[in-house]
Amino acid sequence: MELSEEITIPAPRDRVYAALNDPEILQASIPGCEELIKHSDTELEAKVVLKVGPVKARFGGKVTLDRSKAPDEFSLSGEGSGGAAGFAKGGAVVQLEDRGAETLLRYEARADIGGKIAQLGSRLITGTAKKLAAKFFTNFSEQVAAREAKDG
Repeated sequence: MELSEEITIPAPRDRVYAALNDPEILQASIPGCEELIKHSDTELEAKVVLKVGPVKARFGGKVTLDRSKAPDEFSLSGEGSGGAAGFAKGGAVVQLEDRGAETLLRYEARADIGGKIAQLGSRLITGTAKKLAAKFFTNFSEQVAAREAKDG
C-alpha cells in the first residue's frame, strides 16, 4: 500500500521540523497513541490502539528516523505488531518546503501488512490508512499552530 499527500502548515519550516521531532506533539497527533517513548534522536517506540473495520488492536512498534538530509527531508521506517490482529511495517519520506510563514509538507509512505488485518481487504485498509494519515496531519497542524500562537 502506498500513500502520498501534501499539507500546508501555518508555521516556518524550522518550527515544523522541530515539532516533527517533539515526542509530546507527535503523541498528541497520532490517532490512538497511548504512549510514545524517545529512546534516542533516531529511535522511538509507540503504543497505539487502532480499529480497522471490525478489528481493534493495540499495536506496539519501533520507528527509526534518518535525518541525514534534514531539515529539507527526512525518512522514517518502522514496524509494529498487534498480536493476533497482525503486523505492519513500512516507511515514509517527508519533505519540508519553506514558504515563508508557512511550510509545505509532502510525504510518500508505503506499508506492508499481514495477519487478520490483511484479510479485511485492501480497499478498507487503504481507506482507513488515508483517514488515519489525514487525522494525524490535521492534529499535527493544530498542535503546531497552537504552539506558534503561544510562543508568538
